[in-house]
Formats: sequence, structure tokens, C-alpha cells
Amino acid sequence: MIDYICLMSWLKAIFKFYIDSSIHVSLAVCALVLTTTYVFDITVSLELLAFVFLSTITGYNFVKYAGLAGLHHRTLTKNLQAIQSFSFLNFILLVWLAFHVPLNVLIISGGLGLFTLLYAIPFLPQGKNLRSLKTLKIFIIAFVWAVTAIMLPLEKFELILSITTLWRFLQIFVLILALMLPFEIRDLTYDNNELKTIPQLIGVLKTKHLGYLLLVCFFLFEFLISTKWSNLISALLISLVTSIMIYFSSKEQSKYYASFWVESIPIFWLGFLWWSDSVLLI
Repeated sequence: MIDYICLMSWLKAIFKFYIDSSIHVSLAVCALVLTTTYVFDITVSLELLAFVFLSTITGYNFVKYAGLAGLHHRTLTKNLQAIQSFSFLNFILLVWLAFHVPLNVLIISGGLGLFTLLYAIPFLPQGKNLRSLKTLKIFIIAFVWAVTAIMLPLEKFELILSITTLWRFLQIFVLILALMLPFEIRDLTYDNNELKTIPQLIGVLKTKHLGYLLLVCFFLFEFLISTKWSNLISALLISLVTSIMIYFSSKEQSKYYASFWVESIPIFWLGFLWWSDSVLLI
């Protein structure tokens, strides 16, 4: 019994570190990048995927913990100290990988990195940053995710400027907006009213309705992007799963409902694409 309790305690600690250190969200971003390979029938290198993975961890942990570490660097918990060390190691590996990815990836990533800095560092009047701008937070996050998922894997100039790329960008953009709504609902208890988040402005029920509408748009965009039945079925399945996640989201949702299950949606989507290609063969 004692060994079982110890094992469960270790597993819980590992899972908590997995979530808190942004490994899970980084895998979700990589999954979105891989879904783009299905749309454009391209391949991505392991170096690029590793670069996306490491840059996401570095960026997210900087936004989440930089201020906290600066204020409480002497009293950091062991978990935060481990995350800080883990993030530093990721950054070192990221710098090394920067010499092994195409120049356009570095240019785009540099722009996204600037967004990340401005998201966390006060540069606006009254000590505000992009994160504190009313209502705009989820739109900034959706923009960064969409650019990462679409622009980084595309090396051919004609693909970047194609109309399909625009539809794909909008599709990912509205999906991420929908995925952010359970987080917005969860944080209603803690968010300052001055943030004017969507649930604060229109209420929880209308926020959910907005999420359903965004998912309808997400699915309709698939018709503009691809004519493959396997892709359409995958988009429909992920729309239904996300709708269910939005429906059951609440201020009292479980601790990892949003940070694990909702953030797993891009991974589920990639899984649906793999399944539909290998099993349905249509």
C-alpha cells in the first residue's frame, strides 16, 4: 500500500510538472504544425518540430513565470525552481537549433518572439502590456498559434502567398479562439473586471454560443481548404469534441479540464487525421 501511495504521488508530481512546464501545450502546437502538413502535402524536419517545441516552452514559461521569478527569486518553490532550470536548458537547446533551421523560420519566429516579450513586459502607459489590453488577449494568442502552425512549416514562397494559406490561417485562428473560451470561463473568478474578457462582457452562456459559432466557421473553412473526405471527417469530429468541451466548461471546472483536456484538442485532431488517412483511406 505504501509503495502504491508513493507511486501515485510520483505520478501526480510528474503530471503536474508536465502541465506547469508547458510541455503539454508545446506538444499541442507541434500537433497543429503537423496538421498543416496534411493540408499542403509537405513534410517537416525533426529540427523544425524540435525548434517549435522548444520555442513554445521557452515563450510560455517566460510569460508565466518571468515576473514571478523576478519578484520571488529567493523564495521560489522547488517546482518553480525546476521549471526555471528546465526552461533555461530548453533555451540553450533552442539557440543551438537556430543554426539548423531555415532563415525564414528564424525571421518569423523572431517576430513571434517580439510579440511574446510585449505580451509579458510592460511597455504601455500605466505599466501595461499586451496581456492587459481589454478583450484582446485571446486574439493575440490565436494569432501567434495560427502563424506558428502555418507559416513555419511552409518554405515555398508560393504556398505562403496562396489563398489556401489564408483560409487555413483563418481556420486555425477561429479554432484557437474557441479553445480559449473554456480558459476564459474558468478564470472568471480570478480575472480583474478591467480585462473585459468575453465571458465578462456577454456572460457564460453567450460565450459558449460564440464558441459553437466559431466551430461552425472552423468546419466550413475545411470545405474551402480540402476536398478530401478524410480531412472533412476529421474536422467534423474535432468540431464535435470541442463543442462538448465548451458545453461542459464552467467556473468550477476541474483543475486540469482546460490545461490538459482542452489543450489536447490539436493532438486529438492530428490523431483523427492519421486515423482517417490510414483506416478510411478516402
